[in-house]
Amino acid sequence: MAATRADAAAVSPDHARTSVTLVHGLWMHELAMVPLQSHVKKCGFNVSRFGYPSMRAGLEENAARLSRFIASVDADVVHVVAHSLGGVVTLRALQLHPDPRVQRIVLLGSPVTGSLSGRRFATFRAGKLLLGKSARIWEAKSVNASPEGVAVGIVAGRMPIGLGRLFGRIREPNDGVVTVAETHVMNAADEVVLPVNHTGLLFSSKVARQVCNFLREARFVHGGST
Repeated sequence: MAATRADAAAVSPDHARTSVTLVHGLWMHELAMVPLQSHVKKCGFNVSRFGYPSMRAGLEENAARLSRFIASVDADVVHVVAHSLGGVVTLRALQLHPDPRVQRIVLLGSPVTGSLSGRRFATFRAGKLLLGKSARIWEAKSVNASPEGVAVGIVAGRMPIGLGRLFGRIREPNDGVVTVAETHVMNAADEVVLPVNHTGLLFSSKVARQVCNFLREARFVHGGST
């Protein structure tokens, strides 16, 4: 899947030289990020989408692709919003190639400490085939720290409806695929748990408002309506 850029949109003067890169998750195309892209553009940001072969390439290769994409973004400040596997790819990309322009990252249901559902799925032959070169990522725990100088915000879901439940009971609070505990990043700036499932993180207006708030202020809204 080739990386593509979004069409130009009306941008707030405060964000004129700030670009937000959206990164999709496993089995998805970058077009899955269009609903969230629409919300973030309405918040006044330039937005681009990054696409990558989540099954055909492994973590290191996809992280390198993302690093090159971020380096090509024409902006003074770059933020990243990533869903699921895309968050793991994002943290690895900045481990490999830190970019001082990257200031904020929002992770949506990203299993940065590994994934029980992913490990269970990989025990099936069909699971291994469907996970492709990403199969080993679900055991990785080496990308769960905030990059130096970057504010990381975590959005987790607590609506337990999703494919993960097909492979066994998930006892901890979860979004149907990833547990809340699996999304924790060391030294994260803030985190919020919302009543959505794993896929719903991409389509929820509440999630979108929290994303915009973090991109503006490096914190989420707590204790009230979002």
